[in-house]
Amino acid sequence: MRPEQVIGLTPSLSRTSASLLALVVLLVALWLGAAIGETAIPMGVVAKTVANRLWDAGYGLDALDEGIIWNYRVSRAIVAACCGSALALSGVVLQSLLRNPLADPYILGISAGASTGAVGVAVLGIGAGLLTLPVGAFVGALLAFGLVSLLAMRAGRGHGAIILAGVAGSQLFNALTSFIVTKAANAEQARAIMFWLLGNLSGVRWPDVWLAVPVAVVGLIVCLWHARALDAFTFGTESAASLGIPVRRVYGVLIGATAMMTAAMVSMVGSIGFVGLVIPHVSRMIVGVRHGLLLPASALIGAVFMIAADIVSRVIIAGQVLPIGVVTALVGAPAFAVILSQRRTVR
Repeated sequence: MRPEQVIGLTPSLSRTSASLLALVVLLVALWLGAAIGETAIPMGVVAKTVANRLWDAGYGLDALDEGIIWNYRVSRAIVAACCGSALALSGVVLQSLLRNPLADPYILGISAGASTGAVGVAVLGIGAGLLTLPVGAFVGALLAFGLVSLLAMRAGRGHGAIILAGVAGSQLFNALTSFIVTKAANAEQARAIMFWLLGNLSGVRWPDVWLAVPVAVVGLIVCLWHARALDAFTFGTESAASLGIPVRRVYGVLIGATAMMTAAMVSMVGSIGFVGLVIPHVSRMIVGVRHGLLLPASALIGAVFMIAADIVSRVIIAGQVLPIGVVTALVGAPAFAVILSQRRTVR
C-alpha cells in the first residue's frame, strides 16, 4: 500500500473509533441514569429490563423494579440526554453566529420566551386548544429572540449589545411568565409551574421521548450540515459572505433550529441555564474550534452532563428531588468562572 493511501485511511479510522467511543460513553451514561436514583437498582437488572422490553428476552424480574426502570428512569435519562445535547448545540451556534462567548439560549432570553409561550398555552389557553405546549414555546422563543435582536440593533452593533439586550428581554419575559402565573393560575397550577420553570424531569415519560429524540437528532443534523458555514461565521458575516456563504439564509436556518431545540426542551423540562453557556467552552478546550468536531463533541458532553446532573438531583437530598436547573447552576457557574479566569490568564 502506498504511503498516501495509509494517510488517507487514518482520518476515517480515527473518526470511526471516535464515533464508537462516543456511542459507548452515551450508552454507559444512559445505563447509569437508569440504575442510580432514590432506589438503587443493580445495573444487571437494568440491562435485563431493556432486553425484556425491546426483544422480549423473558427474564424473570420484579415487576416494581422493571416498571421503575422502563416507565420512569429510562425515558427520563433519554430526555435528559436530548435536552443537554440540544442546549449545548444551541450555545455553540449562537456563540458562533453572534461572535460572543457569552451567548446562549438562557442569557439571550430564548428560554424565557419559550417559557412564556408554554405557560400562555397551558394557563391562558392561548390558541383555543389548537396550539400545543411545544408550538407555544417555539412561538415565544422566536418572539423573544426577535425582540432581543431589535433591541441590540437599536443599541449598537458591539459584542456587548446583544448580551445587554438579552438580559433585558429575559427579565421582561420572566416577568410576563410570573404575571400570567400569579393572575390566572390556581395555587396548585402555580406551584407546579414554578417548580417546572426551575427545570424538572420528574414528569417526563415516553411520549416526551418521541418528541425529544427527533428534535435533538434533526437539530444536530442541521448544525452539522452548516458546520463549514459556522466556521466562516467565526470571522464575521462579511468574511462569510466573501467565502460564498448565503448569510441570511444560513442565519435564518440556524436561528430557527436553535429556537426549535430550545422551545421543545423548555416545553418538556422547563428553563435550564448554563448548559448552553459552559459546555461549548469545555468542548473547545478538548477538540478545538472547528465546528465539524465541536458540534458532535458538545452534543455528547451536554448529554452526559445533563444525565449526571439529573442523577445528582435525585440523590443529593434523601427523599426529595432537587430541580435540575439548580444543579446545573451550582456546577455551571463555578465552571464558567474558572473558564473566564483561564481565558484572562492566557491573554
